[in-house]
Order: sequence, then C-alpha cells, then structure tokens
Amino acid sequence: MDNGKIEAPFRKQLRLKGYNYSQAGYYFVTICTLHRREILGHAVGGDAHIAPSVLLSEIGAITEKYIKNIDSKYENVYVDKYAIMPNHIHMIIELKDGAMWASPPTNTIIPKIIRTLKTLVTKEAGTSIFQKSYYDHIIRDEADYFTKWNYIDTNPAKWADDEYCEAVPHPMK
Repeated sequence: MDNGKIEAPFRKQLRLKGYNYSQAGYYFVTICTLHRREILGHAVGGDAHIAPSVLLSEIGAITEKYIKNIDSKYENVYVDKYAIMPNHIHMIIELKDGAMWASPPTNTIIPKIIRTLKTLVTKEAGTSIFQKSYYDHIIRDEADYFTKWNYIDTNPAKWADDEYCEAVPHPMK
C-alpha cells in the first residue's frame, strides 16, 4: 500500500493452468461448505452394530438429489463415485469421449458442472452453503483412480480423523 492503493489479497489458483477441463478422463472433486459448517449431515455408526455412514440433513438430501441428476443433465458425463460428508462432498466425475461440447476456448465442463450443482442446491436450500471454489485432482492412471475411489468409500469410517472434520461439532440446520 505504498502508493495509497489497497492491494487485492492473493488468491491461490486451484485449477491446473492451461489444462482443458473438458478433456475425457476422471476427475476427483472436493466441494466444501461455507466456513466448513457441518450442515450436510452427521456421522453415525462405527461401532460393532452399525457400519459408519453419514445421515444426511435436509440440505444433504437436496445435494444428493442434484448429484444424482448430473448423469442425466450432461451427455457423456458420469458421477462414478461420491460421498457426502457433514461439511464437504467428494466425487469422481468421468468425462467420456464426446463430452467436449464446451465451446472453445473455455473448455470448462467440470467448472460448469460444479457451478451448476452449487447454484441449484443453494437456490433450493434458500441460503448460500458452499465455499466459492472447489478442489480438483486430475486422475492420471488406474492406481490413482483406485486410491481416490477407496478414499471416498472409506471416508465415513475415517470422519473423526478427516482433515475437514471440525473439532467442535456444529448443530445441523
């Protein structure tokens, strides 16, 4: 602020620069709730009688409805695996050949899918519930795919140790 102007805060670029996000392949995506509030559900089970899972809240059920709709809304796009956790969502999204309908030079199928999902959930929930951006990982090979698939599959069982788990639980809406 030497010249009297306020500098905009640096925002880390989360997308891989120059990568075509309409390219066929698998993408691991994580979307967090605003302030990582645990409003999508709460973890249950994990003892000798009940397998660990997440009991979805009303907002979590709305979110799941729109995740399940992605396959029918977008041609050649499939949600291969997903988990809705109390304060975040993990998905493996597959783009098949022929999913390249994003008009160049944007090539933004994955960002468009995530933006639409967040918009629809927010509109139906009646309040903003997601952070501005999301995290993605381009799955590079079969071993990487199975690592991400297993991570999603076992996420409810490992909730207490999850990097997104809050130390102090928040009441669900």
